[in-house]
Amino acid sequence: MSVKKRILNILFWSVISAAFIGPGTVTTAASSGAEYRTGLLWALLFSTLACLLLQEAAARISIVTGRNLGQAISDYFEGHKSKTAVLVFVPGAILTGAAAYEMGNLLGAVEGIKLLFNIPSYMLVLSIGITAAILLSVPSLRIISSILGMMVVVMGTGFLVTAVMVKPDFTEIIKGTFIPSFPGPRAGVLVLALIGTTIVPYNLFLGSGLSAKSQSLKEMRFGLSIAIILGGIFSMAVLITGSAISGSFSFESLAAVLEERMGGAGRYLLGFGLFAAGFTSTVTAPLAAAVTLSSLFGQKQAERWGNKSRRFRAVWILVLCTGIGFALLNFRPVPAIILAQALNGFLLPFVSIFLYVIIQKSIDRSSIIYTISNILMLVVIYITLIIGLHSAVKAIAGLVVPGFVSTMTVQIIIAAVSLAVIIMIALLTGKNTKKSI
Repeated sequence: MSVKKRILNILFWSVISAAFIGPGTVTTAASSGAEYRTGLLWALLFSTLACLLLQEAAARISIVTGRNLGQAISDYFEGHKSKTAVLVFVPGAILTGAAAYEMGNLLGAVEGIKLLFNIPSYMLVLSIGITAAILLSVPSLRIISSILGMMVVVMGTGFLVTAVMVKPDFTEIIKGTFIPSFPGPRAGVLVLALIGTTIVPYNLFLGSGLSAKSQSLKEMRFGLSIAIILGGIFSMAVLITGSAISGSFSFESLAAVLEERMGGAGRYLLGFGLFAAGFTSTVTAPLAAAVTLSSLFGQKQAERWGNKSRRFRAVWILVLCTGIGFALLNFRPVPAIILAQALNGFLLPFVSIFLYVIIQKSIDRSSIIYTISNILMLVVIYITLIIGLHSAVKAIAGLVVPGFVSTMTVQIIIAAVSLAVIIMIALLTGKNTKKSI
């Protein structure tokens, strides 16, 4: 593979980084840095590796079988009584989540620009929304992915520069990255948030749906690995940048600190980084929703669900316009967000478990790679179960008890239930030796 092809491959797969480095990730990472300095870098290291493991599995299914993740789910439940429920739950969770969070993506991009220029928010929302629509209208998904990839590289470089300029203690960075710790009472919640903003359910469908059938496994693994690892490094740079703040976190306070240390360039780098994070997520959320529904329903109706079809466009238009509408009204759709959190809380472990089951049927059980892969996948699934159940419980309990805060007892119960599920999955899949792919 030529150098040019390698670079284009990395840019293409950087769409996954573009999807998980959004305003939520930037805010959570910077807040973690402000509160615990470099103490939670290990959580980003873990989440990056876990994200890579799951995304590789999803893309591998697509390349090896010729069926993307959505098609594999549809085929797996063919003839099952639960198929209808699955085909309502999965796209419903993805669509609700993408639409509910799109407002945050837009407003994150707006906040980045407003750090630099005093422009009315409604003008920025409309401008960003229209630009996103134009980009989504490009018929080639590879071109869209490559454009977003270039933005991620520029954005990440900016965050790396700011991270270096805050002059962190290198020893503390190494310690925070490789020695897990919970340095304070809110550390557990922030760890779950850092992992949850990196491992996103619809990214698995997006990556699998965009996997090029012409790519070899080696090419996919190279591009995907570099892209996601770079995304993780960029997220770590955001956390390190946030550690420059003393006191409560806000982007304005962070901009002031960077401006003090770097001059006007500090504010501009932060502003552009936040804008780029918001804009790329503004594009990837509608795109992921459209790709997911296309993969689930397009197998038997390829012409009606292709990326140039009306149905495909209708999905991303719906998600984008919903976000624009809420952003213009500056109205936070709390019920929709709670529903999205609950649905996606169940969706993440569901998809992770499904990937594990499918992969079991394609691995040579006599290989040492089988054992290593199983252990890693089970660890990741265990964490996704904890994150997913925690998110679902918090969302549902919040409806009954406003401002519900998860107690240690609740967290222990969730961890125990998750462990029981993992043991059951390991036992059941261990008995199944039939190969399907």
